Amino acid sequence: MGVFSLEEHKPWMAMVATQLIIAVLNLMTKTAFNRGFNTMVFVVYRQCIATLVLIPAILLAKQGRVSEMSLSLKGFGMVFLASLAGATMNQSLYYQGVHLGSPSMAAAMANLIPAITFVMAASVGLETVKLRSLRSWAKILGTMICVGGAMTMAFFKGPRLLNMSFQNLMVDLHTNIDKWVIGGLCLMGSSSFWSLWLILQVPICKSYSDPLSLSAWTCLMSALQAAAATFYMHPGDLSIWCFTSLSDLFACIYAGFFGSAVTFYLQSWCISVRGPLYSAMFNPLSTAITTVISSIILHEELHIGR
Repeated sequence: MGVFSLEEHKPWMAMVATQLIIAVLNLMTKTAFNRGFNTMVFVVYRQCIATLVLIPAILLAKQGRVSEMSLSLKGFGMVFLASLAGATMNQSLYYQGVHLGSPSMAAAMANLIPAITFVMAASVGLETVKLRSLRSWAKILGTMICVGGAMTMAFFKGPRLLNMSFQNLMVDLHTNIDKWVIGGLCLMGSSSFWSLWLILQVPICKSYSDPLSLSAWTCLMSALQAAAATFYMHPGDLSIWCFTSLSDLFACIYAGFFGSAVTFYLQSWCISVRGPLYSAMFNPLSTAITTVISSIILHEELHIGR
């Protein structure tokens, strides 16, 4: 029998933990948005809280050596772009998709991420496609299945899964279809920006090898970007910044601490040791978790197709 090595299992354990965090976050944010909490404001609070959590952790880890967190001009530009893609745009579109769609739909649409990441990685030379290789064809087929499944989720709404008969096994496209499709398109855009973030992590992690500091910079820049976008879209409207309940505040704290601070660190670390495609492969895990929990807690109806 081989000796169990924790180091060998850390990457997949980190990614499983990440997907569990995301699944719980999907349910909490949907509840907050149903009560009228602004999606853009949620992104700002999430990133601000994550920054406040990460900075003390970095100071403790580096024993107060703040100079080690410095970025070059090139590094600042790359991290700024990564923050815009992977945090600000990704989360803004994602939460709008959760609000217009459902937590289960958001989790399922995340299955696009491995496919989009594979296409992007192959385009920039991070993945090699060999037409005579069975492995390459498996990746191509997987990409087609991911895209087809996501399109079905967005544009097809069948009968309820737990209450159907042979007679009503037909497509029903008359209930909230416009909102559902727009939500699906937002989630597709979110997946694309997250895939871009995964690709950008490769050159960033090579030149900036501290995942903890990198996560702090990402959250800080995203908080500033999201705040600027929110003030631009809602000028003078201060009411959207108010919490309507303690559960909304708790959702922001959970999102900032676990959703951003913890998951960004785990993702950056895993990408630095296993690459972007390995990290993306675990995204479908949150689909099953979110679907089961949302049907139990939020009483979400399951439909064939979505």
